[in-house]
Amino acid sequence: METVECTVENLSVALFTVNRHAKTALNPSYLYLLKKKTIEKMLEEGKAKKVGLHFSRNPKYSQQKSDVLVAIGQYYFHIPPTKEDFKHLPHLGTLDDSYRNPVAKMPLSQAKRLLQAYTGVTPEDVQPKPKRYDWSRPHRFGKTFR
Repeated sequence: METVECTVENLSVALFTVNRHAKTALNPSYLYLLKKKTIEKMLEEGKAKKVGLHFSRNPKYSQQKSDVLVAIGQYYFHIPPTKEDFKHLPHLGTLDDSYRNPVAKMPLSQAKRLLQAYTGVTPEDVQPKPKRYDWSRPHRFGKTFR
């Protein structure tokens, strides 16, 4: 099993790989947690830099929402903003569709191992989502049969 050093370039490629897989995963919560913790640690260590704010492409409940653009090596990632980000970062407007991150080839398992070693996050750190409704009980329009 090949070990990879925790350089900025290797971490950025691993982040790119994890982020790409998280967008199509059935349960992406662990991959997004790994991305979040890695970016937070890299920002603290000065290995990443917040560039500015972008309008979100798919705002959930509002008309307009912004995300923070973070530069790590040759790659750019988006993270949710804090109140301080709105005060200190410039707003860059809409996302530029002409720019793409460089293509990277790294297996997901290797990328997860590298980011786990860097952050110390494990799959057990993810809290399971609470069940919304118990479908095992018979029901009809909100009423239960007893």
